[in-house]
Amino acid sequence: MSESQIPIMDLVEKWLSYDKDPKTRKQIEDLRDKNDVEQLEKLLRNPIEFGTAGLRSTMEAGFSRMNNVTVIQASQGLAIYVKKNIDSAENKGVVIGHDHRHNSETFAQLAAAVFLSQGFKVYYLGGLSITPLVPFSVKKLAAACGVMVTASHNPKDDNGYKVYWDNGAQIIPPHDTGIAQCIKENQTITIWDTESYKTHSNVVNMKEELIDAYFESAKSLVLDKQSIADMKINYVYTAMHGVGAPYCSRILQTLGMKPYIPVESQVEPDPDFPTVSFPNPEEKGALDMAKAAADKAGATLVLASDPDADRFAAAEKQADGSWYVFSGDQLGTLLAYYALILAKSKDIPADKLAMVNSTVSSRMLESMAKHEGFRYEDTLTGFKWMSNELVNIRNNEGLIPAFAYEEAIGYLINPEVLDKDGVTAMACFVQLAVHMDNKGLNTKDLLESLYSKYGYFVSDNYYYICYDNDKINAIFDRIRYGSSHPSLQADLFPRTNFFYTDSGKTLRYPMEIGGSPVTYIRDLTIGFEVEQLDSLTLASNNQQINVSPGQYYPKFLVSPESQMITFETANNGRVTIRTSGTEPKIKYYIEMNGSNDEKNLVQENLKALAESVGRDLLEATKNELV
Repeated sequence: MSESQIPIMDLVEKWLSYDKDPKTRKQIEDLRDKNDVEQLEKLLRNPIEFGTAGLRSTMEAGFSRMNNVTVIQASQGLAIYVKKNIDSAENKGVVIGHDHRHNSETFAQLAAAVFLSQGFKVYYLGGLSITPLVPFSVKKLAAACGVMVTASHNPKDDNGYKVYWDNGAQIIPPHDTGIAQCIKENQTITIWDTESYKTHSNVVNMKEELIDAYFESAKSLVLDKQSIADMKINYVYTAMHGVGAPYCSRILQTLGMKPYIPVESQVEPDPDFPTVSFPNPEEKGALDMAKAAADKAGATLVLASDPDADRFAAAEKQADGSWYVFSGDQLGTLLAYYALILAKSKDIPADKLAMVNSTVSSRMLESMAKHEGFRYEDTLTGFKWMSNELVNIRNNEGLIPAFAYEEAIGYLINPEVLDKDGVTAMACFVQLAVHMDNKGLNTKDLLESLYSKYGYFVSDNYYYICYDNDKINAIFDRIRYGSSHPSLQADLFPRTNFFYTDSGKTLRYPMEIGGSPVTYIRDLTIGFEVEQLDSLTLASNNQQINVSPGQYYPKFLVSPESQMITFETANNGRVTIRTSGTEPKIKYYIEMNGSNDEKNLVQENLKALAESVGRDLLEATKNELV
């Protein structure tokens, strides 16, 4: 009998046979007693999926949520898979850390118990940890894998289970599907223990030594000791109620910089995140308290990490008293420049460096690479792809993994941490601000000078909320198939006409967005990529191009389970629309570029493109997207 055919009350009994947590047991028992089948179906029918991001969901009872049962099951499957695929895995061990969220410590203790029961050495990072400490420790110790219990910047009711492979980077296929299969095959709870990590002989307690090593490795990021010693800049820091404050304080001290001024109401860990709607420095208004504190203290920089300190955000006070909040792409550009001048200060030529960013991030990094000569690649979204790409380039070409970033304020700038790291990113940004201050300029001035050198790139990235998966799929079907799709309305713009022979469907993507012709299309949901559309004899409603299997296939991994389509336009525009793997969002990433003396035109074109995405592609008003 398949999972979908099991009667719901049988799933209730199955759950209760596993669960030893009184709180979650009671939730399921109460729903059973009320015969609330609808809610039981939501919690029990579809197991939480293990993917390249590990696990992440709301904390409550049920196979589809984050709780003690699903954490134990994930740990069982992961431990078995690692033993099958890594030599001497038990002796190499696993690194386990956790943040301050509700249940994080318990989840980490349960994970440790499972790995101990499987014969693993466990490097248990007791107490609160930042996420970057886990990948650093995996690499430092040559461990078999790592687990970090965190939901990063998600709302307070969420938690997650993040997995690193033995190279220190997050897992990618085929490991994700292999682990998921092992989890599925090992559902029965074999151990439920939150105490063994305290006394078991296979537990290694060396957190302080690993923290010391983390900060020692960060010393390689110092640009100019004398400038740091003479620094005049003052800055305010907010931990966003997370775990970053002591780590950010120590890195400033380690590198010889003055201490930050804390946002007192946000600097201590608090799993309820009382002063922010979403504990994410990207969100509009998230830095308001920090800016107010900076105004009061006479500081000119605002620095922020997200709750697990793997992301970094910044704002700078300008001469007119206003605050300029840097976008994720702008910070990426500035930190890439820092990586360049840091290498130059060590006499490392640019052609020995490798830098990557995600495909939804700015192409300004690619422009920098063409000017400066470093190796550049773009990847799918997520540091799992970027970090592994840097590892591949290092292993195959011998280049230094100098920098990686994604527009969602994630930055890798220490090659010893193969994941985003908000602590080292903050330290490098402060040094860059000091570097510019010594020249009588600020970092916004530097950004303007980089636009003059590499081109003016401007973006508009945000999202719509939609909880209806059927509606989301219909929106993307309309973009992909146009009015030829039976459930969709006629279109107001011309479309391509590719007959996809292996599916028997005609792809009818827009030929124009924001008043400019489409020149490039990539669809990573169905597996289609075509360049230089303007040079093909296309593409109106009465002309058809047959596409055979494998023809126009993308270089990136195709994932039918998620939606992602990219367009480029003749006026240097780029649009990517995708669904989120962890949140009910349709995300869009829009960028326009041109020469620095065309700023007004570029801004106008960006506005037209953004309006067209909401109006024409997503039909946001008609579809009631928030």
